[in-house]
Amino acid sequence: MEKERRLPRWMRRGARAAADSAAAALAREELLLDTARAGFPLAPAARPQGYGCSCERIGCPNPGRHPVSLAWQTQATTDPDRLLAWLRADQEANFITATGVTHDVLDVPARAGHAALERLAAEGTDTGPVAVADPDRMLFFTATRGTPDDEDEWWPCVLDCLPETMDEHPGLRWHCRGSYVLVPPSRVTGGPGSSVRWLRAPGLPLPEPLTLLEALTDACAEVARAERDSSLTHG
Repeated sequence: MEKERRLPRWMRRGARAAADSAAAALAREELLLDTARAGFPLAPAARPQGYGCSCERIGCPNPGRHPVSLAWQTQATTDPDRLLAWLRADQEANFITATGVTHDVLDVPARAGHAALERLAAEGTDTGPVAVADPDRMLFFTATRGTPDDEDEWWPCVLDCLPETMDEHPGLRWHCRGSYVLVPPSRVTGGPGSSVRWLRAPGLPLPEPLTLLEALTDACAEVARAERDSSLTHG
C-alpha cells in the first residue's frame, strides 16, 4: 500500500484500467465458453462501430447483428480453442449461434417475454435458457424441431427474420434450421451498454418449444393489442 501511494496518480489509474480491461476480457471469454458448453454452435458476428456496423456493407440494415462470414452455418462450432482464437483476435467480437442444429430460439418482443415469464413461472413451467437482446427482444432457447419427416411441415424461418423483413414480423419469430441469433457477450446498437445478456443460464435443460408457445403467442397478442389501442388513443 505504501508503495502504491508513492506511485503517481496517473500510473495507478493506468494500472487499474489495465486490470479492469483484463477482467472484462476474461468475463467475455467465460460467457462464450459457457454458451459453447451448453452445446450451442457459435460463429463470429459483426459488431457495432459507432452508429454503424463493422461490416463493409454500406447502410447495413442490421448493424452488429449478423455473421461475419457467409459460411457461418458450416463455420459454427463449440470447440473452445477455436472460439477463444476468434475472441482473442478481436476482443470486441460479437457471436451468433446457429439454430436448428442443437436448439431453436423463440424470439419475442421484450414486453411480451417478461409477461410470458411471469405466466410460465406461475404455472410452474421450466423455461430453460433465456436471453435479452437490447433494446427490445427476448430470446427463449428450446429443443430443436430438427428436420421433420414431412418437409411440408417445415419452413425456412430465415424468411421470417432476415434484417430486411424484421419490420414485417414484429411478433414471435421461430428461429430454427437456417437461422441464427446473437448470444452473450455480444454488444448491439441502441444506446450505451446495449448488449445481449443471459436472464437464465445457457446450461439449463432445453424445454420443448410447444410448452412455451401458447404463453408466448398470447403475450405477443396482448402487447400488440395494447400498442394498437394506445396508437388509436393518441392518434
